[in-house]
Amino acid sequence: MRVILGLSFISSALALGFPYGSQKVRGVNLGGWLVLEPWITPSLFDNTGNANIVDEWTFASLQSRATATAALSVHWNTFITESDFADIAAAGLNHVRLPIGYWAWDVSGGEPYIQGQLPFLNKAVAWAGNHGLKLIIDLHGAPGSQNGFDNSGHRGDATWALAGSSGRNVQRTNAVIKQIANLYKDNSSVVPIIAPLNEPAGFNGGNWLSVIRQYWLDSYGNIRYPYGSSRQSDTLMLIHDAFQSLSYWNGFLTYPQYNGEEQMSMSDHIRTVCAKQSQLANFDLWVIVGEWTPAHTDCAKYLLGRGVGSRYDGSYAGSTRVGSCTGLTGKASSFSSSYKTFLRQFWEAQVISYEKGQGWIQWTWKAENADEWSYQAGLANGWIPMDPTNHIYPNICG
Repeated sequence: MRVILGLSFISSALALGFPYGSQKVRGVNLGGWLVLEPWITPSLFDNTGNANIVDEWTFASLQSRATATAALSVHWNTFITESDFADIAAAGLNHVRLPIGYWAWDVSGGEPYIQGQLPFLNKAVAWAGNHGLKLIIDLHGAPGSQNGFDNSGHRGDATWALAGSSGRNVQRTNAVIKQIANLYKDNSSVVPIIAPLNEPAGFNGGNWLSVIRQYWLDSYGNIRYPYGSSRQSDTLMLIHDAFQSLSYWNGFLTYPQYNGEEQMSMSDHIRTVCAKQSQLANFDLWVIVGEWTPAHTDCAKYLLGRGVGSRYDGSYAGSTRVGSCTGLTGKASSFSSSYKTFLRQFWEAQVISYEKGQGWIQWTWKAENADEWSYQAGLANGWIPMDPTNHIYPNICG
């Protein structure tokens, strides 16, 4: 999981949908709803009886289309409802970030994806408005896959920016962003931000980074100027660091959550995140830490992909075992009191640190069987307070 970064090319004449810069962003992601992720809803994948179904692409292509469509319909209608938005608002949060794939708009490349997400996007916008929440629309998957992760919709090779295909892939992605920007250009009071792409694979080298940089520039124009004229919208753009360092972006910040950190102790995790405070406090652009968790392991079932194991317990190929995952994932009823105390301490250390910047959006609101990742479960089991400003370890960072 990585940080999300905000550009602040902001005119004082804009009527922003939220007082960014003076009020902290406190939010949660609606992961696993309109883009499937096996670790968030493992039952959807296990119930197929096919171990080769590992992402939304194979969910649609490796089983009966009628079966897949029926399962998705039930999932879309039940996994997130208006009551979730009410609960999120009641927990003192002000933002939700909603991942959605390009295929909700475009399967013209012959992709097998099943469409039908857009009515639920519209419901989410209405529900956010009903409960005083701000909704960030996040394009989580792009044609060709921007990173090869299952959360892009298609696990495997990332081809979005490859020579020979990138022109068409990026062109299609730009067209989707234009559609999103046009849909919500006059609704910044509820949809104040569009994030044009989640986690593009800048780690694939200079050619990819060149494509990504140009795509960010194109997206800025597409989101900020959707009227076909010099008129600006009030919609802001939120971009990802593409897994690059601060110095690369010259005004952007990165915080890798799992990059060898599974070897760190619980106290080391807290110290590491606390050390980010000065960087966030002194940064000259708006920075929102957009995907983070109080979990300190990759133990959750299918977190690294269906059937590939975890680094923490050594079941992931090539990894070195740190310890047992027993009691560190699953239902909170299996968690020790000391582990719950750590989750509260780590949650507070991150919230305190990220609010030195512009704020945070935790991943994720709910998960079937990974309570350590779930904001909803944290509220129910005490390691996340009902008021996110209520800290029982206010000096956790010393």
